[in-house]
Amino acid sequence: MDDKGRRDEEETPNELPGNGGEGNSGGDETRITHLPQLYQNWFLDYASYVILERAVPALEDGLKPVQRRILHSMMELEDGRYNKTANVIGNTMKYHPHGDASIGDAMVQIGQRELLIDTQGNWGNIFTGDSAAAPRYIEARLSKFALDVVFNDETTIWQASYDGRNKEPVLLPVKFPLLLAQGAEGIAVGLACKILPHNFNELIDASINVLKGKKPHIYPDFPTGGMADFSNYNDGLKGGKVIVRAKINITDKKTLVITEIPFGTTTTSLIDSIVTANEKGKIKIRNIEDNTAELVEILIHLPAGVSPDKTIDALYAFTDCALSISPNACVIEKDKPRFIGASEMLRIAAERTVQLLQKELEIKKNDLTEQLHFASLEKIFIEKRIYRDIEECETWEEVLEAIDAGLKPHKKKFPREVTREDIIKLTDIKIKRISKYDAFIAEEFMKKLLDQMKTTQHHLDNIIEYTIDYYKELKKKYGEGRERKTEIKSFDTIVATQVVATNQKLYVNRVEGFAGTSMRKDEFVCDCSDIDDIIVFRRDGTMLVTKVSEKAFVGKDIIYINTFKRNDDRTTYNIVYRDGPKGTTFMKRFPVTSVIRDKEYSLTRGNEGSEILYFTANLNGEAEVVTINLKATTTARVKIFDVNFADLAIKGRDAMGNVVTKYPVRKVNQKEKGVSTLSAQKIWFDDTVHRLNTDERGVFIGEFSGEEKILVITQDGQYRLSNFELTSHFEEDIVHIGKFNPAKVISAVYWEGEKKKYYVKRFIPELTDKKVKFISEADASQLEAVSDLPHVIADIKFGKEKGKELPDEKLHLKEIPVMSIKALGKPLNYSKVKEVQFIADPDAPKELPLESLIGEVVQSKEEENEMSPVEELKTKAIAAFQKAKSDPAAPRPKTTNDKSKKRRGPSQTSLDL
Repeated sequence: MDDKGRRDEEETPNELPGNGGEGNSGGDETRITHLPQLYQNWFLDYASYVILERAVPALEDGLKPVQRRILHSMMELEDGRYNKTANVIGNTMKYHPHGDASIGDAMVQIGQRELLIDTQGNWGNIFTGDSAAAPRYIEARLSKFALDVVFNDETTIWQASYDGRNKEPVLLPVKFPLLLAQGAEGIAVGLACKILPHNFNELIDASINVLKGKKPHIYPDFPTGGMADFSNYNDGLKGGKVIVRAKINITDKKTLVITEIPFGTTTTSLIDSIVTANEKGKIKIRNIEDNTAELVEILIHLPAGVSPDKTIDALYAFTDCALSISPNACVIEKDKPRFIGASEMLRIAAERTVQLLQKELEIKKNDLTEQLHFASLEKIFIEKRIYRDIEECETWEEVLEAIDAGLKPHKKKFPREVTREDIIKLTDIKIKRISKYDAFIAEEFMKKLLDQMKTTQHHLDNIIEYTIDYYKELKKKYGEGRERKTEIKSFDTIVATQVVATNQKLYVNRVEGFAGTSMRKDEFVCDCSDIDDIIVFRRDGTMLVTKVSEKAFVGKDIIYINTFKRNDDRTTYNIVYRDGPKGTTFMKRFPVTSVIRDKEYSLTRGNEGSEILYFTANLNGEAEVVTINLKATTTARVKIFDVNFADLAIKGRDAMGNVVTKYPVRKVNQKEKGVSTLSAQKIWFDDTVHRLNTDERGVFIGEFSGEEKILVITQDGQYRLSNFELTSHFEEDIVHIGKFNPAKVISAVYWEGEKKKYYVKRFIPELTDKKVKFISEADASQLEAVSDLPHVIADIKFGKEKGKELPDEKLHLKEIPVMSIKALGKPLNYSKVKEVQFIADPDAPKELPLESLIGEVVQSKEEENEMSPVEELKTKAIAAFQKAKSDPAAPRPKTTNDKSKKRRGPSQTSLDL
């Protein structure tokens, strides 16, 4: 570390009486060292040492000192066989003065990354967190990759070890972005480093792009797999954030399985966090099993009635199944810490690889030149019989001069000048070699040297292309089996209050005005969680939203209390209120989407003595009819009349409302239950995050209400029905998602794995809560195309036959009869079928009536006294259509005659005051 800023003089002289100060002119001066200066200097020395020598890796080779010393020590012991790890640790202690424990831990970390060290024995488990066996029981050797990429004595700069007895490398000549491949983490004094690991093959591809002048885009890849959102990665610099999640799948309605875990966790820590969340009531699970061995497998068993989709979101919200990692890329460059992004690290690593390869080529070229030079000298020395000129020489100097004189006529033929050392080397040639010298072999050898020099010079002249080929060769030799493990995804924000388990019960004392979870002797309201908010309406026309607690005062004369959902624009509150003690009576409808917690809101005009006469909370925007009873003493001619909330528009909670009457009201009764005045909920599917939403992101699926379902078809030829809750999870290999219509025909083309040909079929999905496979069960069978359009054409493309392109054919699937789900289908008896795609029939009408879809169902050829699956499907479809005709309020598929948009809501809460 730079020592500028330190004080030049650590000790400050001070004069004391009697010791060289005033009155003592003959004594020695006493020098006093002030403690603050000592602490300042010692702290800087210590901080510099920890930063440079312990915690932070070097930018050039991507290694911390202990890692570099371990690799150097292993290279010293390298003989192709495994060495006991204890022996490697002992040998490394010649270079690293910090004990065997730190060396052993660092060596295990390198070995678990499976890149530089080839391990044997129990080296621990990164999934379970199990530690490695003792060093005396495990073995290691350098991997072939490390031998190829990390070491080269000729390009290595050396320095003395800490005790001066040995030499160690200042930096290793690593020709690969090793720091990004392995990652690094360390905590120094006032400085921290956290560089995330990246994918081997992606780093090579990105390095090639850098050399080609393209901008690289690299994202971390974790050895534990899982999923990660890198939208805020910030190139690995401080301030960035990476969200990692476990990969959780639904086995069945009561079982979840975790197959990959987030980086930085183990199965043990993950299970502990799940158990803790369950104990706190955040999630509800029945049992958890850890079957992890070579691969991760954690089974989570759910109790009856618990949604698996909601539980997955709760696991991400309340356990270590989802974590946030904050990278902080800090490295050592020229003995100073430097904060640098991953892209810049990659660029520097690529440039350093170019420099090292160029240096290696130059060394190789010099070696070839020396070999050619001496071969030329030897050839002239032997062929011209110069060795005979030294027979009469009596002194050593005369011998050298004789040889030099003999070479003088030929010196222009040599690659470089002839030196005294060259002549001395010629004198070492033995008579046996001279006698067996073959001029032809020598000439061929020199030609090979010239060819190698020409090739080396070509590589030097085209060093960038040479480096690119070097990277490609690395990928070819070592890239197999190093595919990306972490799936790159974009995550939706999980609202904790929407997925938390209901671990508490809410009670209320309406008269005294208290509500909470500990008031078990009072009136039960609903199940809730300890992070929920509750909404309270009081008779005086005020409203309050507050957090759930054990017991809190929320105001007297409570007329309604429940849990509160923010941004819920479908729950509508219908009220009739009197303005003041003798004022006008109003009615209004409003939602409550957002509020300030613990703030009281007035729902009336704010006059003292106002009172709510009638109140209902409607989860789906229902609007009922109520009867208004005026007081008998009023002068109004009509004292009993009806009003319909459906005639009112839904406005904000601060709206005054519509006038009901100016006369005093005795009571308000509900006459008819409400029907929803809200349109069906519009749902979109965002393919980026594989989630439903109402924010118009992604593909529009349809309008949903009641018990309507979503049809999901996956690449493996299975379909399932899902509800339209926004917390639902969907598979990654979806090929079709849309609104389920019990009478709509699905057309599909698939490859039959056993018979090796394409099949086409049309079927009507059954109403079921299980996954159903509608293609062949044979191995290698897979879905090629699927569509729910009533009129669709199969566009069949063919391969070449006898060198000629065959024209495409089009098959109208209207000609294919509707079959049962288990039917194999009709084979496409064409030769050389290359690809099948669906296209819409351009001549077909845009929308067909439901009757025509039902009419497509054909009669089965089975016995008349037994209902076939096809007839059963047809019966169900016709029944659904007839029900839709007879019940105008029921949800149903669109028909030519049905134009009603009103649907009955699922729930309504009313209170007659």
